[in-house]
Amino acid sequence: MSDPSAQAPRIADAPPDNWVERQAPAWSRPYLRLARLDRPIGWWLLLLPGWWAIALAAPRGGWPDLWLMLLFLVGSVVMRGAGCVLNDIVDRDFDSQVERTRNRPIPSGQVSVAAAAAWMALLCLIGLGVLLQLNTLCLWLGIASLALVAIYPFMKRITWWPQLFLGLAFNWGALMGWAAVRGEIGVPAVLLYVGGICWTLGYDTIYAHQDIDDDALIGVKSTARLFGEQTRTWLFAFYTATLLCLGLAGLAESLGWMFWIGLFVAAFHLYWQAAMVDLQSGSDCLNRFRSNKWLGLIVFAAILVGR
Repeated sequence: MSDPSAQAPRIADAPPDNWVERQAPAWSRPYLRLARLDRPIGWWLLLLPGWWAIALAAPRGGWPDLWLMLLFLVGSVVMRGAGCVLNDIVDRDFDSQVERTRNRPIPSGQVSVAAAAAWMALLCLIGLGVLLQLNTLCLWLGIASLALVAIYPFMKRITWWPQLFLGLAFNWGALMGWAAVRGEIGVPAVLLYVGGICWTLGYDTIYAHQDIDDDALIGVKSTARLFGEQTRTWLFAFYTATLLCLGLAGLAESLGWMFWIGLFVAAFHLYWQAAMVDLQSGSDCLNRFRSNKWLGLIVFAAILVGR
């Protein structure tokens, strides 16, 4: 294994001059990169469905529980990191053949598989500590989510729909957030979950278009390859389903008129993505993908003001 303090080649989808490269100790950088802490968009996308549910389940006229929101924030950062480490261990041979991923810490030799596994175990222990602060239903839901996290890295080998399995895992927080507040799984939570899955199908299909040529060469499956020239039509369909589910969740909780204004803004953002993304440009796909942080925050704000 190479010296972890050495200057590593830049990872393609990491923001330039990110905090890991500027501020983290040199020895820690390969591990922070491995957990994608230099690329915060992933934990935002994991966190936001949980925040939606916490806000939607809050008492009418009241603020969501800030302690729960903090726990979900910490849990999302560490468990997204653990999931990324697992994904990179499983995909290390694929990653070495793809231009965008070949400089990741494992295929580039900065971190050994054994060291990566130990790092993943530490992140999972922190996640368990967070989970133990929640109620019993949340604890069991959190344990159940590990099955989805574990199978996701293998889906690109056996199905054209790995983005669906990512959606199942990444939006599980919608069920957990509701359960954390109300101690049950209600219909609005299920609607948020399904809407989040449709949202993930859209944004991760955009993301997968960055690797469509390399994926074809090495035999990795994705919705980007499956849809091909029809991708834009599918994006509009996924995003329409997202908005429908979010609207039904708002109706189920009788949210006020300001929620609908926020949902209109969210619709504009989603349809802007679908209409304007240049699927032939990796950089544009990455930028549109990253913009989903703002979409998630728009929906969160809409629920807050509607509640």
